[in-house]
Amino acid sequence: MPTLILVRHGRSTANTSGLLAGRTSGVALDERGAAQAAALPGRLADLPLAAAVSSPLQRCLETLRPLLDARPGLPLHTEDRITECDYGDWSGRKLAELNDEPLMEVVQQHPTAAAFPGGESMRGMQARAVDAVRDWNARIEAAHGPEAVYAMCSHGDIIKSLVADALGLHFDLFQRISVEPCSLTAIRYTRLRPYVVRLGDTGDFGTLAPREDGSSAADGRDAAVGGGAGGP
Repeated sequence: MPTLILVRHGRSTANTSGLLAGRTSGVALDERGAAQAAALPGRLADLPLAAAVSSPLQRCLETLRPLLDARPGLPLHTEDRITECDYGDWSGRKLAELNDEPLMEVVQQHPTAAAFPGGESMRGMQARAVDAVRDWNARIEAAHGPEAVYAMCSHGDIIKSLVADALGLHFDLFQRISVEPCSLTAIRYTRLRPYVVRLGDTGDFGTLAPREDGSSAADGRDAAVGGGAGGP
């Protein structure tokens, strides 16, 4: 079956504002996110992509635009099932204030039991995304053969949930996975099992450097709901 290149959208204005954007309309790439998107064609230049599939949200479509401009014949398909998690009443709120919500501990430690008020469950989010990928794998293979490669632009929690599925990792452990803005994750699907061959690859190791206070960027932090803003 095909190889899937998962692209997290570039850094957005919500990422830099510390907001949980969810499905809020009008969330665009910020200046750094636009630069990340502009670099995408070069990073994928050696891959004969059969198609691009995108979440319908603006920040994902903006991320793919330079790639589509560089490859005029590359078809673009939008897929509602890989759109951002429906965070319901949490959408548009500051992540800092959400950390005080009792539900946040469930989101971090037991996401299979987490459902956002007025939104969807995290388990439901993963199920729809996995179903979408399986359907697109079959569709791409039927049209382009089992060695085809295609790109899919989506969101942090969606991509992490797809990686957990590919690894056979219980969903309660998916917060251990990190994918930064405009990172690339590659999953090669076969008849018997998928293989994760790249994970959250940005080509940038600077974010692993200790901070000025001597701590690591990941020390003491819970997973960022929605995926986080990446390095400075």
